[in-house]
Amino acid sequence: MDARPWLQNYPKGLPANIDVDKYPNLNAFIKEALQKYSKHPAFYSMGKTLTYGEIDKMAEHLGAYLHSRGLKPGDRVAIMMPNLLQYPIALFACIRAGLIVVNTNPLYTPREMLHQFNDSGVKGIIIVENFASNLQEILDKTEIDTIILTSIGEMLGPIKGSVVNFVVRSVKRMVPKFELPNTIGFKEAIHQGKKFTIKPFEDTPDRVISHQYTGGTTGVSKGAMLTNRNLVANMLQMKACLDTMMKEGEEVTLCPLPLYHIFAFVVNCLAVMSYGSMNVLIVNARDLKSVIKELKNHKITLISGVNTLFNALLHDKEFASLDFSHLKLSVGGAMAIQRSVNDRWKEVTGRNLVEGYGMTEASPAVSVNPIDGSGRIGTIGMPIPSTELRIVDENGNPLPPGEEGEIQVRGPQVMLGYYNQPEETARVIRDGWLCTGDIGLMEEDGYFRVVDRKKDMILVSGFNVYPNEIEDVVSAHPKVLESAAIGIPSERTGERVKLFVVKKDKSLKEEELMEYCRKNLTQYKLPKEIEFRESLPKTNVGKILRRELREVV
Repeated sequence: MDARPWLQNYPKGLPANIDVDKYPNLNAFIKEALQKYSKHPAFYSMGKTLTYGEIDKMAEHLGAYLHSRGLKPGDRVAIMMPNLLQYPIALFACIRAGLIVVNTNPLYTPREMLHQFNDSGVKGIIIVENFASNLQEILDKTEIDTIILTSIGEMLGPIKGSVVNFVVRSVKRMVPKFELPNTIGFKEAIHQGKKFTIKPFEDTPDRVISHQYTGGTTGVSKGAMLTNRNLVANMLQMKACLDTMMKEGEEVTLCPLPLYHIFAFVVNCLAVMSYGSMNVLIVNARDLKSVIKELKNHKITLISGVNTLFNALLHDKEFASLDFSHLKLSVGGAMAIQRSVNDRWKEVTGRNLVEGYGMTEASPAVSVNPIDGSGRIGTIGMPIPSTELRIVDENGNPLPPGEEGEIQVRGPQVMLGYYNQPEETARVIRDGWLCTGDIGLMEEDGYFRVVDRKKDMILVSGFNVYPNEIEDVVSAHPKVLESAAIGIPSERTGERVKLFVVKKDKSLKEEELMEYCRKNLTQYKLPKEIEFRESLPKTNVGKILRRELREVV
């Protein structure tokens, strides 16, 4: 008997397991997709489209160039850029050459770059010129000796590219002055690579593909080692879920999340490739006009995003006037989808938001609601194929349905470990189970619910208070745009709730919001302080940073 109680409620057509050995490595899958859909559009950005075949050839040449520079399989190469056409070329080139990809947030400060590059042992970097001055500050403290430099407009064609680069460099002045030795341009590296070939290497299932950096459960930046097996498994797990709705040759995917983030990295650069989907890249998702423009210009069938992005779109008047007749699926991850946001999304687009759950250490997907929208709002659905979830108490003992504890994950997508951090690895992977640091519960029918992060839980007079619940209630107020709840010290109750709010309607007063909270929250969950702000601190994908709010209190 299978010990996974949720299987009896699995959506029709979704297998309990996937064949993790279908592809011997990620290269086999990528090459198959690039060649099968060679004439299909693969990535679109700012008016320029590259086909799968064009991506295939350029990745091959760039990979050969990287080998010609002395980089060997197993060496680390950082890719530091927003969503540009250059990204998938650089990614596939590194994977094809056996190099380990170190995805780097282009908004990192020099200090953050230095930590990541030295922790991972980066020897090469592919970077957009906008951030080259930061690299200049730290270059002599790193092992980097191969620098490939690109610009925002480099792959957009001679006319469009020149205009874009002029605006970026001279009008918006987004490229600080810099001096870097021995650099080569992106297109020139591809051109020179035609003279070389990629040297053969052993591409085993356990070969590390990426050092994907994450704060994990402690906030200390660590490189999760994701292998061929991890990423192939998660891609196939996602595909098994998507197969119930997606069709080959019919899909157009909007990609507002940065490709260097694990969610978009696996969904947009890997999973949807199996359908020959075109990815419409958004360079900056905070520029809502650019997001809406692409939604207007393309028959988008799949959108991946986060709650804050969906919420922001819903508060834009033009968004509601768009044609959503082709939209099949909107998937939310990285943070909880609020019920009020889902309700408004369904009202405007005709589709529910589909909430999933994952973490970098699991490559990232762990569970998802049925993608036909029949799932349960407020839950993270059920584990994806070949995945087990369980809830455990503080001593690691499994808990029955309905009881809250830490969520643990087991499956082929769980990382090899943290690079050069065996103690941290042993702390989060115990007997094959990944300790997520999230508090949750399993309902009687196998649906899982995330209550909150362990570290974000607020303890008021011995009662557990979860910020997600408070934020979910407050976000439903018609005059609230965004909110975040944290715990602050209290002599009387240990901790008390403080609420940060961004107004949608400037007329909102503290007493009005407090009265609303009194009607919807029990006494010990009520915020004792409310602070109105113009904005809330967020991660690069739009996840609200409660940690930064706690630091300034």
